[in-house]
Amino acid sequence: MPKAKVTKDPIRPAGSSAAAGASRTPVKVNTGGTPVWYKVIMFGLMIFGLAWLILYYLAGDQISWLTQLGPWNYAIGFAGMILGLLMTMGWR
Repeated sequence: MPKAKVTKDPIRPAGSSAAAGASRTPVKVNTGGTPVWYKVIMFGLMIFGLAWLILYYLAGDQISWLTQLGPWNYAIGFAGMILGLLMTMGWR
């Protein structure tokens, strides 16, 4: 029985050229990560919000302008923390 002819060339779909196979090489893209200023703002907002709420709980009745803000202190503190947490979605 005759043996099949073995070819050393890879099998390509009809109509493709030899250069088309070279373009299929994966390329690693270096994004560089998150800039330092982004991380500083992100963590700064979270710490600011937490510090605002702690300050309001511990010394809210002794600081007049904190007392005047009333329940807005919660909005300011939680807004800072939530903005910082939302920024973590852009952190690479």
